[in-house]
Amino acid sequence: MAELDIGQHCQVEHCRQRGDRGGPNPGRGRLGPRSASRNGGGGLEHRSRESHSCPEATGIREKPKSDAHSSYPCSFKNCAERELVPVLCPHCEKNFCLRHRHQSDHECEKLEILKPRMAATQKLVKDIIESKTGQTTSKRRKGAKNSETAAKVALMKLKLHADGDKSLPQTERTYFQVFLPKGSTEKSKPMFFCHRWSIGKVIDFAASLASLKNDNNRLTAKKLRLCHVNSGEALPLDQTLETWVAKEDCPLYNGGNIILEYLNDEEQFLKDVDSYFE
Repeated sequence: MAELDIGQHCQVEHCRQRGDRGGPNPGRGRLGPRSASRNGGGGLEHRSRESHSCPEATGIREKPKSDAHSSYPCSFKNCAERELVPVLCPHCEKNFCLRHRHQSDHECEKLEILKPRMAATQKLVKDIIESKTGQTTSKRRKGAKNSETAAKVALMKLKLHADGDKSLPQTERTYFQVFLPKGSTEKSKPMFFCHRWSIGKVIDFAASLASLKNDNNRLTAKKLRLCHVNSGEALPLDQTLETWVAKEDCPLYNGGNIILEYLNDEEQFLKDVDSYFE
């Protein structure tokens, strides 16, 4: 009887099955004769190029995984916070979380001390304002004393109704009657803040409590500023609250009034301060 020829032994290691010689592969097309002959023949189990690691097989390209939830880490030391959008400091151009976005909060390497020329300009503006109001030194002192006394009386009432971070110790709280921007549903709102916070952080917290629109991180929008009730001056964002409370000349009083208003970048003083108290 003639010997039945059913093909060569499979050349894949540990597989000695006999198979066809590059015959048709139902459903997969035809195994190329070069692939079969390159391995010296192959069984049905290893006849595809991928199954016997054929050098002619084309590798499957894996699609790069895209991170659909990108986040931006804070550059401040020992801070592990991340934000869904970049929050860049316009001065040092580093990314920070909302808590550390102000220069004083992340100890910005480009934080500049008030220059003598700028100090002289502010003094000149202040002198002009004082000359227009016609206040004398004695009247200013008397007015400051009256404001301080009124603030002490108001402080007792503010402590009963003011909103703020309840976790703050009583010794760190500074209370204000905050007059809101013109057009707001409420005229004013009692609030308290940590005396160690920067003015910028105080504004963010007050805007959150009063549900005010806050676009201070947008270059083209009007900025929400905290203004002094006597001079109308927009307080610098990087200075701390306790710095202004401790001032000898025109300070902020714990229990006193303060104004929140939207100003353009070039506006450093609030107009018609008295209209907020009418």
